Amino acid sequence: MRAASSAFEALSVRPPHERATLLERCADGLLELGDALIERACLETGLPGARLAAERDRTVAQLRMFAALVRDGSYVEASIDHGDPKRQPTPKPDVRRMLKPLGPVVVFGASNFPLAFSTLGGDSASALAAGCPVVVKGHPAHPGTGELVTDVVVRAAHSLELPAGTFSYLHAGGSREVHVGIELLRHPSTRAAGFTGSLAAGTALARIAAERPEPIPFFAEMGSVNPVFVLPAVLRDRAAAIADALFQSFTNSVGQMCTSPGLVFVPKGEGADRLAAALTQLVRAASSAPMLTPKIRASFTDGVLRLKNVPGVFRLAEVDGEGMNAGPALLATTYEALSREPAIAEEVFGPVLVLVECSHLDELFASAKLVHGSLAAALWMSDDDGPAAHALLARLEKIAGRVIVNGMPTGVEVCASMVHGGPFPATNRPEASAVGASALRRWCRPVAWQNVPDKLLPLELQEANPRKIARVVDGAAVVAPR
Repeated sequence: MRAASSAFEALSVRPPHERATLLERCADGLLELGDALIERACLETGLPGARLAAERDRTVAQLRMFAALVRDGSYVEASIDHGDPKRQPTPKPDVRRMLKPLGPVVVFGASNFPLAFSTLGGDSASALAAGCPVVVKGHPAHPGTGELVTDVVVRAAHSLELPAGTFSYLHAGGSREVHVGIELLRHPSTRAAGFTGSLAAGTALARIAAERPEPIPFFAEMGSVNPVFVLPAVLRDRAAAIADALFQSFTNSVGQMCTSPGLVFVPKGEGADRLAAALTQLVRAASSAPMLTPKIRASFTDGVLRLKNVPGVFRLAEVDGEGMNAGPALLATTYEALSREPAIAEEVFGPVLVLVECSHLDELFASAKLVHGSLAAALWMSDDDGPAAHALLARLEKIAGRVIVNGMPTGVEVCASMVHGGPFPATNRPEASAVGASALRRWCRPVAWQNVPDKLLPLELQEANPRKIARVVDGAAVVAPR
C-alpha cells in the first residue's frame, strides 16, 4: 500500500495516454497468453474452456473500452463557468470543475469470474483508467490464473517505466484470507475498494471501510435474484421457447453467475402449466457439474434445502450431484406463499429456479414489490401485452439496475451504456455501476478551481482546451474539433 501511494504521486504527473497504452498492452498480453491462461483457469475453477475463452475476450474488450475513454478524456466531466467581474451586487468568480482520481484502490477478486471480475477485471481496469494504482487481493480459488494475469500487467507497466506500485497482487488463501482483506481496507493509504461476492462478506467489509478513522468509498456487488416476469399473451404463444431460455440461463456456469435468474413470475393458467412441464423435462434430462469451491457447493446444498423446507414451496425436478458436482433444481410456489415467506426471495447461489404462480395480473404486479434489489430484471411480453408491459416496466426499473425485454438477465454487454449495479442487496451503492463507462467514475472525486490562472489549471480546464475534449461551458455542451 505504501508503494501504491508513492506510485499515485508519480502517476498524477504522467500524461493520460500512458494509462491508455497500459490498458491496451494488457489486453494484448492476455491474448498472447493463449491457451495457457484458459487451461489454468479451467484447472482451478472447473469452468468450461469455451466459457472462459468468452470471459477472456470480454476482459480484453473492457480494457480497450477504458483505454478509449481515457484517450477521449470526456470522462473527467470538465465544466467551466466563466467569471464576470462586473456582475452586481457581487462579482461572479471563474469556476472550473473536473473529476480527479482518488488514490490507491483495493480490489477483491471474485470466485466466479477469474478474469472479468478478478485480477484485471472491471474494477481493476476502471481504477487504472482513472489514474489509481491497484492492489488486488487475489481469490484463493484461482491463484495461478491470478499470477498469469498479474505478470501481464507488471510487464506492461515496466515497458512504460511506470512506478512499481502501479499494480500489486496479494495471495490470500487459508487462514490469512480474511485478515489480508481487512488489513488492506484499514491501511491508511487505501482510498477506495471494490468487491464482488456474498452479501455477508460485502456488508461486513463495507462496515469496516465506513468505520475507519478516515472512511473510504467501498463498492460491493452482492446477492441478486434477477427476477423474470412473464405476461399472459407471450406465455400463451411462446411457453416452450421461454422454458428453454430460462433453463439455459439459470444453469449457465452451474448457476454461478451474478446475473443468474432465481425467480420467475407467471400468471396462472395453461401457459404456466406448459412452461412448468417444459422446464421440468429439461431439468430432469440435465447432468451435474463441478462448482467453484467446496464452500460454494455446501452453501448451495443448504440453500436449496432451506427453500424446500419453506411451507408452500414444492419440488418439480432436481438433479443430485456428488462431491463438488451440483445439478439444477426446479421449485414452485405461489404469490400467496411468497407474500407470507419473504425468505423465498433470498438468493441461493447456484443452479436453482423458483417458479412463482400468480392468480391474476394484480398479483404479478405486486410481486415486484416482494423482490429485493437486483442487478437485472427481465420482462417477457408480446404486442398483445402492451398496457400491462408498460405498467410492469415502470415497477421493474425501481428494483433493478438493468431491465431486459424478451431476454434473460445473464449476459452483460461491455459497452459505455451498460449498468451493472442496483439497489441493495444487489449492491451497497445503487448509484454506481461495475461495468460500462460509468464504472470509472467510482474511483474519482470532483474538484473545483476558482479564479485560478489559466496556465496553472489542468489541461482539461484550460481555455484553449489543449486535450480537445468535450466540455460544458457556461451551461452549454461544447464538443471540441478533433
